[in-house]
Amino acid sequence: MYSISSALEHLHNRLADDLPHSPGFCFFDAPFPLNDSFDPLAWLASQPVYPQFYWQQRSGEDEAAALGALRHFASLPLAQQFLQQCPDDVRAWGLNAFNLQQGALFLPRLEWRREGGQAILRLYLLSEHSLHDDAVHAADFLQTLTAFKPLASAQQVCVEQRHVPDREGWETLMAQALRALDKAELDKVVLARATDYAFSNAVHAASLMAASRRLNHHCFHFLFAFDAQQAFLGSSPERLWRRRGTALRTEALAGTVASHDDDQQAQRLADWLMSDDKNQRENMLVVEDICQRLQRETGALEVLPPQVIRLRKVQHLRRCIWTDLQTPDDALCLQLLQPTAAVAGLPRREAWAFIQQHEPFEREWYAGSAGYLSRAQSEFCVALRSAKINGNTVRLYAGAGIVPGSDAEQEWQEIENKAAGLRSLL
Repeated sequence: MYSISSALEHLHNRLADDLPHSPGFCFFDAPFPLNDSFDPLAWLASQPVYPQFYWQQRSGEDEAAALGALRHFASLPLAQQFLQQCPDDVRAWGLNAFNLQQGALFLPRLEWRREGGQAILRLYLLSEHSLHDDAVHAADFLQTLTAFKPLASAQQVCVEQRHVPDREGWETLMAQALRALDKAELDKVVLARATDYAFSNAVHAASLMAASRRLNHHCFHFLFAFDAQQAFLGSSPERLWRRRGTALRTEALAGTVASHDDDQQAQRLADWLMSDDKNQRENMLVVEDICQRLQRETGALEVLPPQVIRLRKVQHLRRCIWTDLQTPDDALCLQLLQPTAAVAGLPRREAWAFIQQHEPFEREWYAGSAGYLSRAQSEFCVALRSAKINGNTVRLYAGAGIVPGSDAEQEWQEIENKAAGLRSLL
């Protein structure tokens, strides 16, 4: 692992620079020649330091591993406020909860970052008293790092499984939703199910992430390890937003059909999805909602033609939406775009209230968002196809959009298909 060891040595040598005994913020970058033998996820999971955050953009072009925290942020606006004082490419990484007032983001001590064919290893220093003293702490931090260990198999022996809600509870929940839709209290509501799996041994979050990354293509992959026992991870097909300066891209991902290993059969299912009225209506509800939210804060909106996105277990309808912000404001993006109608419903406030009142579990990080922000750019995916790990227990989440005419049995099967992306790996 020549590249990581030489990069760490380079950073350690930079700490010998004459740093002031005064408050400050700075960082050192080490060049990082890419080679096929280095896996940032395996390296990150080998370290005894937390928090840990892994990210891979769905195109595979961008990837990062962030380790240790110099500063924690309990919400995205707090992270954005801090970053206003930093150079353009300093990033905060982490999660926004379904309740967008809550977050878990951090400025890392150490960050490996790859953009396209270029990679760096970056060490941050931050102190309200003495940069010189923080360099000493950083040197101690580097001494704690270990060589990477290969990731173990994600396969486990399941000893217990429990759905929340169970099948009967789902039918009750569906009936409540359909009554609200019939009374025109809602146009759409997204109902979710959590499934708890207990295993005979502790579940290794990074191994599950690696297995998902290997099989679930065209997805954002993210892992936030809070400590050695607790983590939240996912492989999500849906972008919440991407910002480059003031250029903003978002999308409506709604409408679902099963996928298939056979290409011809998968294409027949995709053709049905493209022509199905219920799924097209569901997707256009999301498009219209996003456009209404954005129109007062952005320039002209461009809605691209619909596409079918084929994943391993399901296929989705997607329409991309492009525009420009008046100012590069990620806190505004979060406020405008989360939760989307694809994970909550319409009208947003009423759908949110229905979910809070009727769903028998707290969504926490599920259906929130994961990613990073900086002054120059940001990107967050919707935290779908996700799992919460606590020791030997894994909670998987999946949801379905309910509109007039939805059928409880079909929607239960849809969430089964969505959950299978991670469940099959366990």
